[in-house]
Amino acid sequence: MARPGFWDDQEAARKVIDEANELKRWTGPMAELTAQVSDLQELIELAEDDEQEMLAELGGDIAGAKQRLDELEMLHMLSGKDDRRNALMTIHPGAGGTESQDWAQMLMRMYSRYFEIKGFKSALLDLQPGDEAGIKSVTLEIKGENAYGYMKAEKGVHRLVRISPFDANSRRHTSFASVFVYPEIDENVEVEIEEKDLRIDTYRASGAGGQHVNKTDSAVRITHLPTGIVTQCQNERSQHRNRDNAMKILRARLYEHKMEQERAERQALEAEKKEIAWGSQIRSYVLHPYTLVKDHRTGVETGNAPAVLDGGIEEFIQGYLKKFGGD
Repeated sequence: MARPGFWDDQEAARKVIDEANELKRWTGPMAELTAQVSDLQELIELAEDDEQEMLAELGGDIAGAKQRLDELEMLHMLSGKDDRRNALMTIHPGAGGTESQDWAQMLMRMYSRYFEIKGFKSALLDLQPGDEAGIKSVTLEIKGENAYGYMKAEKGVHRLVRISPFDANSRRHTSFASVFVYPEIDENVEVEIEEKDLRIDTYRASGAGGQHVNKTDSAVRITHLPTGIVTQCQNERSQHRNRDNAMKILRARLYEHKMEQERAERQALEAEKKEIAWGSQIRSYVLHPYTLVKDHRTGVETGNAPAVLDGGIEEFIQGYLKKFGGD
């Protein structure tokens, strides 16, 4: 960086700095841990004469070294190309009307609580309310270090089994909802979007939002014609803001689409979405006749379903990261 002319090409210089900072994330903590372990080994050897007392004093230092090692392991698990990015999450109910729409809203609340616990900041980009209860769809923006790295563990179909609050006969119902997560793409990442490839429609927003929202064409729907990807936003009162948010979602989805192509899967992202139905779920949440939440990819499970639905999903995310890492 100190060489003459380094800053002449600002873009190249920025890339070098980013690469250097990424390396420092690994080399700094690793060097500190190596030195700490070396010191502990020497102290343990010295403890031979007064083993019990000395080892008791070293207990805290050993625990600290283990914690550092765990942190490095997590850093390794979050080393995917896009893991450090912010994330966009969409939730859609499966077939089943009010039942599944209510389940989609329960998932939205679960994730909102998790964001609070994790220290992530979230913003509502688009919300389509259900006809009677719940939601037809929602798109959230999640900001925080490694937001995408953590939340990518939630991609897939989520299944709920419970006694329906909407069934007068109190029968047991099974509902499904799908969760999709995309890395948020900044302006420095090249995603080619040509104006001629876009169809932009405006319409009146539905649901709550006041007279202004419902009486003006502030909602925006953008269709990317080459891929068929559709994004929409109606949450803001300003048509301009809704258009910006819809474009932000489109950039993220086109980037994900491009990544899928680079993995030689050669099909649009929409074609890869599993059917939101029985047999395709990644996780099941059972509230009756017993309580159990089980992740079918990792085998992680817990009987404390209410805690999970209140945002306690960290063990499931950790289980996914330990099994699949930065993939």
